[in-house]
Amino acid sequence: MNLEVHIKSVRGSQMAAKITGIFNIDSHSFKFSAIAFGRIGGHNIGAKISKSVQKELVTLGYDVDAVIGELQQKLVRGDISLPEGLTKESFADD
Repeated sequence: MNLEVHIKSVRGSQMAAKITGIFNIDSHSFKFSAIAFGRIGGHNIGAKISKSVQKELVTLGYDVDAVIGELQQKLVRGDISLPEGLTKESFADD
């Protein structure tokens, strides 16, 4: 699965932040939101997609759980694109 993650906004701090953005699979774009937690116990991200996005993914033949898992992994690894002016250091610990 070729999934690309593009962050639109990050609000919060290094302890907890709300992330919004889009992810692309093939030529399809979908909105997502996520909550990122850091520090104690390491980094953890819970990504959410709407019911309508879930239905569209199923219609296109994608496994929703696999898509969410890949999305969360890319967010945790920092395999993302950021809008101009936003840096990973502003919301993530190294």
